[in-house]
Amino acid sequence: MSTNNVKIVELNAENWYDCCELEVSKEQKEYIEPNAISIAQSKFEHTLKPFAIYFEERVVGFLMYNSVQEELDGYWVYRIMLDKKFQGKGIGKAATKMMISEMTKLPNVKKIVVGYHPENLGAHNLYSSLGFIDNGDRFGKEMAVIKYINGR
Repeated sequence: MSTNNVKIVELNAENWYDCCELEVSKEQKEYIEPNAISIAQSKFEHTLKPFAIYFEERVVGFLMYNSVQEELDGYWVYRIMLDKKFQGKGIGKAATKMMISEMTKLPNVKKIVVGYHPENLGAHNLYSSLGFIDNGDRFGKEMAVIKYINGR
């Protein structure tokens, strides 16, 4: 499958509801908040940047990151999810690369950080394949991995 047809689009009046209807697999439900919760959170925490993930002009996923630095002096990825019907096809990885590219435009970015449950193997495989490193940072039940941005 080609991932050339993947794009991320800022959440808007045309795509927010489609994002709310997306579902992860049963095994993943305990690891991620529903998209409706994340969208509501972005309306109260204005530094959060929510996006819809599109594949072939169809909304298939959701992602969100913070546009200000937080713990570990990094910019945090808050959510990345792909509908269960579109997982395992490289779409999530392509969208995550696009998000990282957007995040590298933020002021003084040296680190991008993402937290996830250690038993979430899909997240582990995705982030390690994109160069995120586990330095042993833990926040409650989640581990935090870091991608160092070169030349910054």
